[in-house]
Amino acid sequence: MKGVVLAAGKGSRLYPVTHHVPKPLLPLANRPTLEYAFDRLKEMGVRDVCVVVGEAEAQMKAALGDGSAFGIRLDYVRQSEPQGLAHAVGFTRDFVDGDDFVLYLGDAIYGSGFEAYAARFRDSGCANLNIVKPVPDPSRFGVANVEGERIVKLVEKPKEPESNLAMAGLYFFGPQIWDVLPDLQPSARGEYEITDAIQMLVDRGESVLAGVYKGTWFDTGTLPSFLETSRFLTDGLDLVGAGAEVVGKTERCVIGEGAKVTCRSMADVVVLPGSKVDADGDLRQMLIGGEALFDGDAEWEIVWGLDRVAGRA
Repeated sequence: MKGVVLAAGKGSRLYPVTHHVPKPLLPLANRPTLEYAFDRLKEMGVRDVCVVVGEAEAQMKAALGDGSAFGIRLDYVRQSEPQGLAHAVGFTRDFVDGDDFVLYLGDAIYGSGFEAYAARFRDSGCANLNIVKPVPDPSRFGVANVEGERIVKLVEKPKEPESNLAMAGLYFFGPQIWDVLPDLQPSARGEYEITDAIQMLVDRGESVLAGVYKGTWFDTGTLPSFLETSRFLTDGLDLVGAGAEVVGKTERCVIGEGAKVTCRSMADVVVLPGSKVDADGDLRQMLIGGEALFDGDAEWEIVWGLDRVAGRA
């Protein structure tokens, strides 16, 4: 089995930081976000991985190289323009080369692995097995309607969900997916949806299964979710990288390598490696990079140097 990781997104909800650091490389607990994906893939025995990149291609290649530093073999393809997940998958056909593959959304973080689901996919002989998870707000996600473990209907971000099973960002595919992608049409959002591609597999009589995930799942696309993930990965403790210097009281903070921080206090703040932070007040719920100066208190902001954006949404 091979691995495909989608990492072409711009991370616009974490601007201005993602103007400078590609979102898949943003450190979580002082490790690049994508490194967690590589860990989960290796647990399933996957060593050959293709990363789908976008406009940050050069930065991604410079940071990740050939994958040997992470114990994998990395290839890259570039998605020409952002037209949806299924569109991105289409660029990886030559890499997959007829094998089964696991598709992983690069901004997802999981609290436990998927070895049992990979085994179920192999043993069942199905065309597709999708990781799903019950959520309280399914209208934000692709939603699976099931009969037993079989998926019978998928809807992308339904206004009135018929199920609480959200598609949780990890999918196992056999070669049947390549038969439906050429017939896929753009959705109302103008994108080629992976949920529509899977629905076509269902409609053509292929076996499509749901694997209900019981572990913790985070997407890291917003400041609240990014900080929540950080707290989970550090068990709610401070984490200070090598060579960092901190003056002031900190709680539940991650300070990157070589960062210099002076403040009265900080709580639930992630400071990126090499950053310089000088604050004469209290900082709360923030992601900070570059050389940032604060006159007084601040909270719920994404900051790079002098650029500051409210980050609650």
